[in-house]
Amino acid sequence: MTNEVIKSLYERKSVRVFTDEEISREDKNSILQAALQAPSAGCQLLYTILDITDESKKEKLAVLCDNQLFMAKAKMMLVFCADCRKWLTFYEEAGLTPRAPGAGDLLLAVEDTLIAAQNAVTAAESLGIGSCYIGDVMENAEETKAVLQLPRYVYPACLLVFGHPTDQQKTRKKPERFRVSDIVCENSYQDKSGAQIREMFADKTGGKNYDEWMTAFCKRKYESDFSREMNRSMEIYLRDFQ
Repeated sequence: MTNEVIKSLYERKSVRVFTDEEISREDKNSILQAALQAPSAGCQLLYTILDITDESKKEKLAVLCDNQLFMAKAKMMLVFCADCRKWLTFYEEAGLTPRAPGAGDLLLAVEDTLIAAQNAVTAAESLGIGSCYIGDVMENAEETKAVLQLPRYVYPACLLVFGHPTDQQKTRKKPERFRVSDIVCENSYQDKSGAQIREMFADKTGGKNYDEWMTAFCKRKYESDFSREMNRSMEIYLRDFQ
């Protein structure tokens, strides 16, 4: 691959162990500026980025996010919030009485937010700075909202931690992705047959048979306590938009 951007996307992987090297002010600003360059609906930038510099907040968030204590050791922590509140304040400043945000507004804001987050990740990778998405920020809604002082209509879509990767993290093998043909459907959605599903996972079950591996994966991920907590917390966030 001669294209450096595509090469970077292929090589990027989640980093969970960081060196003690600080992220320079210049690099941090470059990452944040890159986030703001992301595509945005109507150029509204329907998100707010929380730069978590308070060490006690970092530690609390690490505990709330399934006790992933490595998070608190990251040199930079950003919470990307889908923000359906700030444009209400812009409208109200003009003397308008806007309608309450709905589910569509939330999903549009989430789209904006995650695109911006991925821009930040890509920019960091180009600077030799590793990153890790923390989806668990969706959980423990009451406590997380309190720690971040989130008002109504603001939802923490994702949390990112950044730092310079250790040598072990640099050389660690990136989990193999599915093939394009496994993921892309032409023109319309197409369910896969049983045979196609099993062929899709043929080299991804660590030597176990498909049924055994999928049963364990379902229990560990889809039927897990954290997955159920995520859904409970999302019901709390969604109340604002119903």
